[in-house]
Amino acid sequence: MKHYMHLNKEPFEKIKNGTKTIEMRIYDDKRRKMHKGDIIEIENRSTGEIMTVEIINMHVLSSFGEIYARWDKISLGYNEEDVAKPEDMEQYYPKEEIEENGVVAIELKVIK
Repeated sequence: MKHYMHLNKEPFEKIKNGTKTIEMRIYDDKRRKMHKGDIIEIENRSTGEIMTVEIINMHVLSSFGEIYARWDKISLGYNEEDVAKPEDMEQYYPKEEIEENGVVAIELKVIK
């Protein structure tokens, strides 16, 4: 199955160059339709460039804290000098949505 996603320029480039391998999202209805082996076309919001990735794995967890504990900050899209903390995800998702849906770490591999 093919899915579509939009990303800001920096995370898009980090996936493209292979440093960001985990995309973190809430596990909402859209993400529940995604499965290992599916394809995602990701559009760079700034440039309109499209990248195609394959879902290597879907890791469904109850909180972003679990994701931050399991993966290193580079694979999550941070720079080496950044302080990575689960609360950073609250700029994208309200706490209530996180608690209601749970979260997913989508493990990605660029295919073109």
